Amino acid sequence: MNDFLRATQLGKTYRKGSQEVEVLKDLDFELSQGECVAIVGESGAGKTTLLQLLGALSRPSSGEVWFANTLLRALSEKELATFRNRSIGFIFQFHYLLPEFDSLENVTMPLRMRKGSLAVIRKKAQDLLEAVGLSHRVTHRPSELSGGEQQRVAIARALICDPQILLADEPTGNLDLETQRTVSNLLFDVVRSGNRSMIVATHNLELANAADRILKLEDGKLHPEAKHT
Repeated sequence: MNDFLRATQLGKTYRKGSQEVEVLKDLDFELSQGECVAIVGESGAGKTTLLQLLGALSRPSSGEVWFANTLLRALSEKELATFRNRSIGFIFQFHYLLPEFDSLENVTMPLRMRKGSLAVIRKKAQDLLEAVGLSHRVTHRPSELSGGEQQRVAIARALICDPQILLADEPTGNLDLETQRTVSNLLFDVVRSGNRSMIVATHNLELANAADRILKLEDGKLHPEAKHT
């Protein structure tokens, strides 16, 4: 497998009052196509920051991120937005569904940014909702869904643009144990069945163990971590 997402000497510094806080420093990372990597670490270690840099939601203070042969730093803000829409699927701990829209409408949102037939987009969204077991919840708004159902809608939304990489930030963090397992299994099923890659930041050891590799983020750098038994 070829590395198609790569970070070299990545650093991120924030200003907090009069002080500078270094979250990431000289971090190197490589992801292969079809690979699933779990990032673990203490709260505040910088896992979310790392995902934001890899997904081009934020620019690094130093270092580079490459997607295939594209240097993300060289892209304009408009080009980065296009890159995110076409290549990256985001799943967050808080699903960020739009409360005034139903499940189908929420799933279609990322694809409606492009030109295309609304009927085709809606059909694709319906197929994805069926794939995540929510064909009976198509017309329900977020307030009418359980936490696990809302997160499954968020997974379908992340997949609507056929992303090559999924970035999942604590995707099971707000769910009960049984629902965590359901969502975790679903997430890996949809990633591996589509030969996608995924980076998941998590405190959930069961979710981390399902990945191909586990890396621990500590002191601003990534370190290989053995799977937990």
